[in-house]
Amino acid sequence: MTTFGSLRKRVFKRRFGYDQIAGMLMSLPATLLLVLFVVIPFFTAFILSFYNAHLASTHTNFMGWENYRRILFDPETSGVFWQSLGNNFQFALIVVPLQTGLATALALLLNQKIKGIAFFRTFFFMPVVFPMSLVTVVWTLFFSRDLRGMFNSVLHTISGGSINPVDWLGTPGLALVSIAIMSIWAGAGFQMVIILAGLQEIPLELYEAASLDKANAFQKFRHVTLPGLRNTLVFVVIITTIFSLRLFDQVYILTSGGPLGSTSTVMFQAVTTAWTQDNIGKGSAMTVVFVLIIIALTVVQRLVLRQEKEIK
Repeated sequence: MTTFGSLRKRVFKRRFGYDQIAGMLMSLPATLLLVLFVVIPFFTAFILSFYNAHLASTHTNFMGWENYRRILFDPETSGVFWQSLGNNFQFALIVVPLQTGLATALALLLNQKIKGIAFFRTFFFMPVVFPMSLVTVVWTLFFSRDLRGMFNSVLHTISGGSINPVDWLGTPGLALVSIAIMSIWAGAGFQMVIILAGLQEIPLELYEAASLDKANAFQKFRHVTLPGLRNTLVFVVIITTIFSLRLFDQVYILTSGGPLGSTSTVMFQAVTTAWTQDNIGKGSAMTVVFVLIIIALTVVQRLVLRQEKEIK
């Protein structure tokens, strides 16, 4: 005779099994896309990186690790790769903190209960909807080196004509910063939505308790908002770092890696090496090295943040 306890265990096992199957089926499309557009291309690039492959020829020669040696250690060819990698990190150091800070400020502002808040949320999110190539083309008008450019026109007006037009994209010290400013404007809305969702998950009781303790706005932000947003901010920092390191569209359209290679990135070099210089093997090697660097940085970020959480 079946007891109630054994029946409950059987039902639980059946439900657990169905939940597992349902979860697998729901994740199947995402898994297939990940395999098709990430895993397979990566291993294809890894295989091609060992060959002297060209688009114009069907014959390939096995080179072993030679392509990696050339881009990493050869004095004649490795300089471009290391300069591009340095530009990637400089760009990330500018974009990640500023974009995260701007997105957090916008999320805090748009988390208020004010009239027309839906319009403002849509307005600040709109740049994310447009393709980066379209946004970049529009910003070329802002960065124009003469007075027809918006930035130069504003500076000329507020200075009474004492500031001459600036070549924003033609000056080595300004080109990468200019691209970073445009990228921050274009991408902050995406991070804003994620942080806004995190803000709405913080229990209101915590703010009420802080008010009873006579905490001011800054103390509430420091002791309630920031701890409640910790996991969200960690996620935002990681994805912003990945997005900033894969910089390509803005460089390709605005500067083509110039001036003097000051805006060249690893992705830009990999694409131009593979398609413009017709060296598929070397371009694939750059891609593989860069992907491994991004994975390593992501793992280090997760480990450091996890250790900080355990210490606290």
